[in-house]
Amino acid sequence: MKYASGTCGRIFYLHIEHGEDPIRTITGFIREHGVHAGVINLIGAVRNTRLVTGPKEDLLPHEPRWEEVPDAHELVGIGIIRSGAEGPAVHIHMSAGRGDTVLTGCIRGNAEAFIIVEAVITEFSGIELPLVPDALTRMDLPDPKSQSPV
Repeated sequence: MKYASGTCGRIFYLHIEHGEDPIRTITGFIREHGVHAGVINLIGAVRNTRLVTGPKEDLLPHEPRWEEVPDAHELVGIGIIRSGAEGPAVHIHMSAGRGDTVLTGCIRGNAEAFIIVEAVITEFSGIELPLVPDALTRMDLPDPKSQSPV
């Protein structure tokens, strides 16, 4: 296990409007406001997106299993803000439901807010979450670091 210790910084509320892309909107916002580490809580509805719903097989490195979400689905989600190669980046998992169908996974690529997506961002102060290459998974994974003792 690795860990980092810090405190809460700023808190932001985002009202993401119908038709906006929540991932692009949040990513643009955190870069504009210099949020380098934090947590994102989301509620609302999305459509026209794709989720990674686990690996096709339980092997490493894995091949992702994709699910399309073309129609509007209610969502509840949580994400992490961390340092990426191109600046702060988001990693968001969500559950998306419509009728008696529910999908849970990692939202990737484009998405479209349906009516509204509300996001609350809580910034971490004193923590860095840089991504580093991992040989076993062949993915960039977070390597938490404390900037100062807390």
